[in-house]
Amino acid sequence: MSVKTVVVWWITCLLWSTVWLVIKVGLRDLPPFTFAGWRLVVALLLVSPALLRKPHVVREIAAHWRLLATTGILLLGVNYALVFWGAQYVSSGLTAVLQATTPAFGAFVAYLFLNERIRRHQAVGVMVGIAGVAVIFHDRLRNHGAVSARGALAIAAGALCVAIAYVVVARRGPDLSPLSLIAGQMIAGAIPLIAAGAVIEGSPLAVRWTQTALFAMLYLAIAGSIAGFWLNYWLLKRVGTTSMLAISIVEPLFAVLLGAFILHETLSWPVAAGGAAVLLSAWLVNRRAPTASSPP
Repeated sequence: MSVKTVVVWWITCLLWSTVWLVIKVGLRDLPPFTFAGWRLVVALLLVSPALLRKPHVVREIAAHWRLLATTGILLLGVNYALVFWGAQYVSSGLTAVLQATTPAFGAFVAYLFLNERIRRHQAVGVMVGIAGVAVIFHDRLRNHGAVSARGALAIAAGALCVAIAYVVVARRGPDLSPLSLIAGQMIAGAIPLIAAGAVIEGSPLAVRWTQTALFAMLYLAIAGSIAGFWLNYWLLKRVGTTSMLAISIVEPLFAVLLGAFILHETLSWPVAAGGAAVLLSAWLVNRRAPTASSPP
């Protein structure tokens, strides 16, 4: 691996690590569904010039609209709705840890739908990950109440949606261009998020845009939804899936540190133990046959 590639790998890892913190900060001023929807709308506006310059991408999106709609709703619609809602009630670091269950879910989903063999260490990883989530959920329920526990469970459910979406893409659309996937899935995800926000939270145009809220939305749209995906695909071509997806193991550790340093978040010992189990699960599952990581 070249020096340039190593530097890009660490930049990508740090970039994804900050996303959870920014979501938490933005939720202070913005309702969750509208916040997530606006993030995708702004990201779409920013990538639209690239779409206009590449009409073949637009044709590709139109040709595969069912695949992109299905995976986009799961990956960016349902997942974002669950993550942004759940992040109101748990720390940013814990949000990152719970989303790191994606590899474990992915191995199980690939086994069910793609008949991919689950090796022994992967099976252990899946069980360890589920145990870690159970420990975290029990601690949130006992010490923080039912709402906090539901928030943690919602974020873990979002990771399951991510795993399903990636397995479907791997099975039916492996040759689609990155721009087609990103743009098509953003369109599919933005529509239900904006609609849910309008019904549950009121008009998306009536949001109070504080400086903090505007920064959070722009940062997530540019750094998370555009730069993060672009760097992922750049790395995927140069270091392979295993090395690229190791980010899902390192990223939560940085996210926990950032949450503790900037937002003064703390983790109880049971949650720390459950989080360690989740990261061990991600390492075991990714060791030889990794699955795709989640988009924060």
